[in-house]
Amino acid sequence: MSAEPASEPSSVQRVTESVLPTRHGTFAIVGYRGDDGIELVALTMGMADPASRVAPLVRLHSECLTGDALGSRRCDCGEQLDAALDQIGRAGRGALLYLRGHEGRGIGLLEKLRAYRLQDAGADTVDANLRLGHPADARDYRQAADILRDLGAHRIRLITSNPAKVEALADLGIEVTERVSAHVAERPENAAYLRTKQQRMRHTRDGGGLRVLSEPVADHGLSDLRDWVVAQSAQSLDGFLATRTGDGAALSGEADHRQLHLLRSLADAVVVGAQTVVNDDPRLTVRLVDGRNPIRVVLDPHGRIPRASRVLTDSSAPTWWLTGPGIDAQPAGHVTHLLLGPAPWDPAMIVALLAGRGCHRVLVEGGGRTVSSFLVGGALDRLYVTSVATFLGDGVPGVRVGAVDRIADAQHWPSRRFALGDDIGTEFILR
Repeated sequence: MSAEPASEPSSVQRVTESVLPTRHGTFAIVGYRGDDGIELVALTMGMADPASRVAPLVRLHSECLTGDALGSRRCDCGEQLDAALDQIGRAGRGALLYLRGHEGRGIGLLEKLRAYRLQDAGADTVDANLRLGHPADARDYRQAADILRDLGAHRIRLITSNPAKVEALADLGIEVTERVSAHVAERPENAAYLRTKQQRMRHTRDGGGLRVLSEPVADHGLSDLRDWVVAQSAQSLDGFLATRTGDGAALSGEADHRQLHLLRSLADAVVVGAQTVVNDDPRLTVRLVDGRNPIRVVLDPHGRIPRASRVLTDSSAPTWWLTGPGIDAQPAGHVTHLLLGPAPWDPAMIVALLAGRGCHRVLVEGGGRTVSSFLVGGALDRLYVTSVATFLGDGVPGVRVGAVDRIADAQHWPSRRFALGDDIGTEFILR
């Protein structure tokens, strides 16, 4: 059931609004004054869309001078702020409420610095507050709830790892339909702080849910960026992208296929290895979404792709056929044959070659060895892996990295998960 709006007078007054362009998109910025004199702002995007049936994404962000403005790594506040704006910008609809007066979980800046001194001496973040005579968490969310009501957001999806925020909003008449992941990678400087919040303040590590896309697929903010190299792979839970016979075309569902075609439509070039052409004979064109076809780039050091392959015979998109020396080819008019040195080829060299020819947005689509080489070679900005709930037992390996002996040695990149129909997508932010 939807919560009933509060009947008490509002604790905030809307004062003014303007437009705020950011690297995460253009937001409306709305200024409020609280009944206690504190000034607050809400950054909103797409909130006026009456046709949307999806509850907006909302972040209640507590003011943190040290983390938000000064880049402190004692906490994760600054990174949480940036990640939340990114999530809202990608969804295209939501609001971030910047709650001044919440510094130090409500105890104020100078008291927070006093708490830091106690933490320097060994106290955790909860005990430090308690020793200073403050509650572990002194924040009040009445003003936040009134701002949400003013924005027409009585039902929301809350970006948080803190269940107390959900409970506080429910008590104030705001229904939280979903708790969305707010996790960012921990650092050595804040690992103990984050553990304390999990162990003593009920924070969850993953926020309690998947990121739900406001549309069946999303561009993940790539359309706003001029330069990127991303890779995409769909694979089974046991890590294979095709069976032993090479059958992998129908592994993932329709939403993942649309997601792939959307990435193609954003790219200047789509890169595949020779084995993908041998196994799948792909067209590598945009068909499931609106958009233009990228340039098809085939990495074929030994010139072994069949001469009847669609990338060499289908003129609906240009093809750049990269081979090693000594390969004799007589390609069709839409094919450009580029001779490179002997393999192996450095992925960074391929990226530089493409950039030099005007391709600044590059999608590495397959196969597993090619994607893995770009990943291990440090040539990717992001990696998208779609997990399909099936086991193949054996087959064509998906994305692979170097083996480690201990879990602690494994690479942990910042990541976000989202639903793609029955499949689960994971976005790894590599840089």
